Amino acid sequence: MSHDQFLQRSPAVPQVELRIADRSSACYQAHTHDEFSFGVIDRGRTAYRNRQHTEQIGVGSMVTVNPGEVHACNPAAGEWSYRMLFVDAHWLGGLQREAFGGSADYLCFPEVRCASGGGSQFDALFASLQRTDGALEAESRLLELLQPLFVQAEAGTRTLHQRGLLRARELIMDQLGSNLQLDELAAAAELNRYQLIRGFKRLFGQAPHAFQLDARIKQARARLQGEAVSLNYLALDLGFADQAHFQRHFKLRTALTPGQYRAFHQAA
Repeated sequence: MSHDQFLQRSPAVPQVELRIADRSSACYQAHTHDEFSFGVIDRGRTAYRNRQHTEQIGVGSMVTVNPGEVHACNPAAGEWSYRMLFVDAHWLGGLQREAFGGSADYLCFPEVRCASGGGSQFDALFASLQRTDGALEAESRLLELLQPLFVQAEAGTRTLHQRGLLRARELIMDQLGSNLQLDELAAAAELNRYQLIRGFKRLFGQAPHAFQLDARIKQARARLQGEAVSLNYLALDLGFADQAHFQRHFKLRTALTPGQYRAFHQAA
């Protein structure tokens, strides 16, 4: 039987619920959800049925389910593990209207999807949705992952709206220690959230949350060279959840911990 079942509303984006099933043997009879749902299999295999389509899927496969769509999962012999996200349909519909126009409550996934290869993108999104300080990153990653799954996502060529994007970048730099919301950046740029994310990546090479994180680390490096400040204070002042979060991202970019980096420059 199930070893572990976990269900949580995202502290970063409350319109999203997260489910983790770890080494479960549970089967699901045909059922529906009111939300959009999608997820990834982490262990084992299952027979996935959606509409008139049935497929054996395994590790790394990502499935998508529309609101009200009858579907079922029956794992093969043994246990399976998976992670699912349930996204409020009316909230997502509002995001779709920003991007594509129209007046429909929401647009559905156009086809049954059991694609592989989206694991790392899903992993990063899932992790950001679990963090209390991850609102900007989580909402950006959610939009990036979902946008190509709707047929209208790439209809037409969009301008970069460069002046507005420069204002959004300036807001990030002016409030580097603040956990800005995607809505705030979009308002500063006078763009909708889809336009902001697409244009920001094209113009600056990174999504807004990644740009913010990179800028925080660069400022930390400058301050560690000349300030006698505690690492915990510096982490919180730059908007990190805690010192461990700060240290992990600092080391990923410098191959040194903040303490090692400061010691190196003090000895130089």
